[in-house]
Amino acid sequence: MARWIPAALEADRWETPTARTLVLSIPGWAGHRPGQHVDVRLTAEDGYTAERSYSIASASAPERLELTVQLAPGGEVSPYLVRDFAVGDQVEVRGPLGGWFVWDTAEPDPVVLIGGGSGVVPLTSMVRERRRTGSKALFRVLYSLRTPDDRYYRSELKPTTGPGVDVFLAYTRTAPEGSVRGAKRLSVADLNTHGFPAEFAPVCFVCGPTGFVETVADALVALGHDPRRIRTERYGSGGER
Repeated sequence: MARWIPAALEADRWETPTARTLVLSIPGWAGHRPGQHVDVRLTAEDGYTAERSYSIASASAPERLELTVQLAPGGEVSPYLVRDFAVGDQVEVRGPLGGWFVWDTAEPDPVVLIGGGSGVVPLTSMVRERRRTGSKALFRVLYSLRTPDDRYYRSELKPTTGPGVDVFLAYTRTAPEGSVRGAKRLSVADLNTHGFPAEFAPVCFVCGPTGFVETVADALVALGHDPRRIRTERYGSGGER
C-alpha cells in the first residue's frame, strides 16, 4: 500500500463558487497516470483523522499535482479543503491509486470522455496529459453540467480546445442564452452525434454520479460499443469516492 506523504498547498484557483482547484507541492512525488486518484488525510489537533479520495486533475509532473474539490455540505474533508485550506498549509496524501480507469498515452485509438458534474476532473487530466505528451489520439469530450455557473476549466474545455480534441457541453438545468440545444439531460442522440461511432472502436471513459454513469454506459452499449472498452468511475457527494 502506498504510504502517506506530506503535501503543501502551493497555489489555488476557483473553478466555481463551490469548487476549488488545489495545486499541491509534494517532494518526492514521481508523477501519475491520467485518470488516477489520491487519498487525502486531515489530522486534527486531538489526533482525529478523516480521509477522502479525490481524482487528480493535472497532467503528470514531478513533485506537484492538482486536485479540484467540490464542496460537499456536511462533509468532513471537502469543507476544509474548499474554505479553509490556505497556501502553505499541509495535508497528507497517498497514491497515486487506481489502475483501471486510466488512459494509456501510448495507445493511438480514439477516446470518448463523458463526465457528469465533477466527474470531468479525471477526464481533464487525460486531456492535459494528451497535450503534454503530444499524443495524436483523437479525443471527444462530452461534459454534462447543470448550469453555466457550474462549469469547471472554462479556458480549456470549450469547443475550440485544440486540434484533435472536440468538446460538447450538455447543460441539464439552465443553458446559456442563445443555446440551440437548451437544457436537458445528456441523451442517446447526444452520445451518437458527439461521440465516436462504435465502428471506430474508441475507448470510452465515463465518470460521475452512479445513476449518470450507469445510464451512459447502458446507452453506449445500446449504440453498439464493446462493453470491454467502456471504463467507468463512480463518485459520491462532492466528487468523493
